[in-house]
Amino acid sequence: MGVAVVTDSTHYLPPALVAGRGLHEVSLYVKLNGTLQRESEMTDQAAFWERMTSGSDLPTTSQPSIGDFIACYEPLLQAGHDIVSIHISAALSGTYDSALQARAQLAERGFDGRVEVLDSRTVCGGLGLELLAAAAHAHAGGALQEVAAHAQAARDSLRIWFAVDTLEYLRRGGRIGGAQAWLGGALKIKPILSLESEITPVERVRTRGRAFERMVEYMRTLHADGADAWCVQHIQAPGEAQRLVERGLEVFGCEPRFVSEVGPVIGAHAGPGMIGVGGLPPSALG
Repeated sequence: MGVAVVTDSTHYLPPALVAGRGLHEVSLYVKLNGTLQRESEMTDQAAFWERMTSGSDLPTTSQPSIGDFIACYEPLLQAGHDIVSIHISAALSGTYDSALQARAQLAERGFDGRVEVLDSRTVCGGLGLELLAAAAHAHAGGALQEVAAHAQAARDSLRIWFAVDTLEYLRRGGRIGGAQAWLGGALKIKPILSLESEITPVERVRTRGRAFERMVEYMRTLHADGADAWCVQHIQAPGEAQRLVERGLEVFGCEPRFVSEVGPVIGAHAGPGMIGVGGLPPSALG
């Protein structure tokens, strides 16, 4: 039956791409104003941001339960699929641990050795590109360990930057990582960050315009390094994302693999105005 690729809701790939690649998803949760929802069911991004910015409390986020994973895994296993399950960085969420515990429980039910759980060491567009790499190898007939190794090799070649308006959301959410040293007076600058398992500081610039131009310069570096399978994501910044795509078309000479908006789980920690770009070699995607 082949290998099924499972992930969580923090990749933010366009829905048509998720369906076309046959990806299976387990959702994280968002709690806002006392209401707990699956991220996958929060389809009105504008309403979420309206509630978030007008309320006094920031939303909180939580990982899927072990039961959520078993509900996804077990039917796939019973249908004859092996599973490669790839998730948001374990340094940012307990999602990976929930998946491992679900695998252990299913091993006791007779499915031992049929689920590989991977820490993507990234999130958002980086996770999306890693998933596309895994799906390409699975669709080509790769066996369980081959698909897992291909996904890990894609992660090793992945490079991604993102710029945020402020570090305040990352600080409040406890996900600030190595950018902790930039707190204080740095709250007024525009941070450019990367993700190497945890948030990693890259550069501080003074204006949003300069942050945008640094992202364009980074695209030139990606292209020079052969990472021409590229993507753009944003949070409540569609115009700026479109301008970044237009500049990227000039740099790469090809269309992005996807352009999408980041959803509430990561949005709650990064804040509105984020733009990001990443890439890996096209050979990683088959």
